[in-house]
Amino acid sequence: MPEYRVKAAVMEQDAIDRALRRMGYEILERCGGVSSLVLFGIVRRGLTIARRLAKNIGAAEGVEVPVYELDVRPYRDDLAPGTRGRPAKDGLPKVTGCTAVLVDDVIFTGRTARAAMDALIDLGRPALVQLAVLVDRGHRELPVRPDYVGKNIPTSYAERVAVRLLETDGRDEVQILERA
Repeated sequence: MPEYRVKAAVMEQDAIDRALRRMGYEILERCGGVSSLVLFGIVRRGLTIARRLAKNIGAAEGVEVPVYELDVRPYRDDLAPGTRGRPAKDGLPKVTGCTAVLVDDVIFTGRTARAAMDALIDLGRPALVQLAVLVDRGHRELPVRPDYVGKNIPTSYAERVAVRLLETDGRDEVQILERA
């Protein structure tokens, strides 16, 4: 695995908080409230971001917004068929008729978002599926575009985007990394 070094720090805690507050209000506005809203956080940091979005939306509306963990690994098309495993549906709701917002930290090729849609459809038929990401770094390989974006960060293929969150990493930051 190649070594990477920090090329640029692009977001810190305040910027991440502002982006997630704005995204929460955008979700509320475009979804027309929270009556059928369900957030699905894509494992790992997408779940943390989904919980933060739900907290922001809940504070604005005075309700609790449901958040579920969505493990998309069994649906990925870049894993060998024997290594995919079985999807776990225990504890996940039936999504038929709901407004489902898939939440992830970074969108790159679009393959994780596609896998998340496949996983979601296995749970039922949502009325509406949307995608929220903290960072859009470009370079899509599939026709997938997020509905809500915290920050667009143009990158090269050789660069990586590192999202660190307080709950999982001890601090909030987004950095562009380049090979050392």
